[in-house]
Amino acid sequence: MRILHTMLRVGDLDKSIAFYTEVLGMQLLRRKDYPDGKFTLAFVGYGNEAENSVIELTHNWDTASYDLGNGYGHIALEVPDVYEACENIRARGGKITREPGPMMHGDSILAFVEDPDGYKIELLSPSRAD
Repeated sequence: MRILHTMLRVGDLDKSIAFYTEVLGMQLLRRKDYPDGKFTLAFVGYGNEAENSVIELTHNWDTASYDLGNGYGHIALEVPDVYEACENIRARGGKITREPGPMMHGDSILAFVEDPDGYKIELLSPSRAD
């Protein structure tokens, strides 16, 4: 077994695709409209779905926004350098919600960014073997 994808419901699909591709550097892997169901699915990621987990962006045509609730946590992305990633994300218009730095009760370097719908994305430095 393996994780295939994580699904997020988004209010503005084009804005979300732009964030994940232009700000976070993912690729739009596929996109399909389902007129009978009045929704569109778009899959984004850093590699093909056969070998990588991806994010499914679901846009229900009659819903402009969603309440994130209090159960959602975040998606985590490993980046070579959290500080540099935040500089690049900020330069491309991304919103940093937690500046890069050490984890409060550990030594991992991390930061948080927010997508157009308010979903949190954690940026983590590569794991260090102690």
